[in-house]
Amino acid sequence: MILTDKETTAIRDLQTQEQSCIEKYRRYGTQAKDGELQSLFQKLEKEEQQHYQSLGKVLSGSVPSCNCNDNSGKNYSPKAAYSAMTDSDDKKNDCFLATDCIGTEKMVSSEYNSNVFKFSEPELRKLLADIQIEEQNHAEMLYKYKTVNGMS
Repeated sequence: MILTDKETTAIRDLQTQEQSCIEKYRRYGTQAKDGELQSLFQKLEKEEQQHYQSLGKVLSGSVPSCNCNDNSGKNYSPKAAYSAMTDSDDKKNDCFLATDCIGTEKMVSSEYNSNVFKFSEPELRKLLADIQIEEQNHAEMLYKYKTVNGMS
């Protein structure tokens, strides 16, 4: 598969977004107070790394396969660390981190949504659509974390 200049630029831009997500989850994983949130950030960091690597394969001329049936958001059931009545600094910190990441996931998902139509290769569009769904799942998981901890 040979990418046009426009397609190459779009993939590199998406890789930049993925790299930012990787770094954010790495940093936030060390800043989170709750072990559940730390684990979630570690999981999401690994998934963002997979996205980055998939995009790298595209730049190298191949399109990795995707499952296109991801239920990780739907199946995520976090354990509560905070009650709805808790108003601790730790809870406020974790709420900020989760909320910030939801905003990031919404923005990255939007980037995939607008970029997917720049590509003519059906398998590449399928990969980008799958990554977009995974980004939406990340936001859903973070929202569920906030909800169970009385943060939403």
